[in-house]
Amino acid sequence: MSSRDGIPGIAALHALYAQGKTTVLKIAERAWLLSGLEAHKEAWIYRVPKEELMAAARRLQALIEANALDLKGFPLLGVPFAVKDNIDVAGVPTTAACPGYARVPETSAPAVQKLLEAGALFVGKTNMDQFATGLVGTRSPYGACKNPFDPDYITGGSSSGSALAVSTGRVAFALGTDTAGSGRVPAGFTNIVGLKPTKGAVSTRGVVPACPSLDCVSVFAASSADAFAVLRVIEGFDFDDPYSRARPAAARPAAPGSFRFGVPLDGQLDFSGDAEYAALYERGRVALAAAGGAEVRVDIAPLLRAAQMLYTGPWLAERAEAIGRFGNERPEALLPLLREILAPAASIPATEVFRGFHEMQALRRLAEPLWGAMDLLYLPTTPTIFTRAQIDREPLKLNGVLGRFTNFVNLMDLCAVTLPAGFRADGLPFGMTLMAPAFQESVLEPVARAWEAHSGIVPGAPGAK
Repeated sequence: MSSRDGIPGIAALHALYAQGKTTVLKIAERAWLLSGLEAHKEAWIYRVPKEELMAAARRLQALIEANALDLKGFPLLGVPFAVKDNIDVAGVPTTAACPGYARVPETSAPAVQKLLEAGALFVGKTNMDQFATGLVGTRSPYGACKNPFDPDYITGGSSSGSALAVSTGRVAFALGTDTAGSGRVPAGFTNIVGLKPTKGAVSTRGVVPACPSLDCVSVFAASSADAFAVLRVIEGFDFDDPYSRARPAAARPAAPGSFRFGVPLDGQLDFSGDAEYAALYERGRVALAAAGGAEVRVDIAPLLRAAQMLYTGPWLAERAEAIGRFGNERPEALLPLLREILAPAASIPATEVFRGFHEMQALRRLAEPLWGAMDLLYLPTTPTIFTRAQIDREPLKLNGVLGRFTNFVNLMDLCAVTLPAGFRADGLPFGMTLMAPAFQESVLEPVARAWEAHSGIVPGAPGAK
């Protein structure tokens, strides 16, 4: 590896280990140096001390030497990763980007523990929008994350630091969370893969809740192969998580040789005046068809209506309840904007909550026939991208724009993957998202791989390492 190289992906890294071209100690040293660079230091809230990182690397290198790289029990052996700082890692502070909330858990979240048991190398905790409230990546006392393609633009949030750490090659993959789009928006803005699994497929125990009924642990990686490989490690039923669900055996169909992809009706896509994002979306539509997809026009009105409801009624009340006693007792510890967002929750009556539940259930029923016509839905991840200055001027309005095509996904019980899909003339990336019903990740994976094979787009942020 040259001095400019970032951390390789899983398969490439394992090949280097198998060929004796590098060791876990050298990769750990590289990860430590990269994570400490001044450029994009805002990605981190906590970095593992070097002596601890190297001690972990020595243990993993010993496993390699003892097992001759038999990876059956260690599918992520020696692979550096980062964790969003609302997910517990034993012995490491969890802040949710709120220093006053900081606590040191004794045990790791199950998702993290599974990664460690699979041999992955933990590098640090990443920056985020406070209490995972935001799609912008600027709502943190630890600093706003800057887009690696243009620092005047946002990285997207709330999992901003995790996306930035992967895009700039600091780690091979990272965990985030996704309630309204936080595992997809930052991926689209940083030219990487963002995988949002089915609700309940990955335990959210040990995750600081945003909306417990909607929260998901998500995965950022430079390729869909890596993202889905990580998912296979961290998924699984957890009896102690009341929202955990077992993956049905029937939900693993064989990858089809062709697929039907849904495209919204004319007039249902609003790019907020971004003609280049609109053109990139059209280019992706043509490319999906060329890759064997059959295009189907579908009415996504129920989905768009559901997206508008996420920050109202039941789910705003749930978000306020999730912060709970801490928010009530320590309101001064919260960012002023977060207090403003949550303030209306106190006046939401129970009747409005149930009215919202009933309307959402009706919207789900209206959306059910869509999945008889298509295997997956193809949408832009966001309508456009904004500068940090624009977000500062209109934080709530523009956050709503960014969630136009993401907010409904968990409400409608879908899984989704965001993929790099080209660049505007100014060099800023565009992300496309593929969506499927719950537990149909196996439908998304082959299409994602086919897209990557034909797109020619290099993931990550060249020159940012």
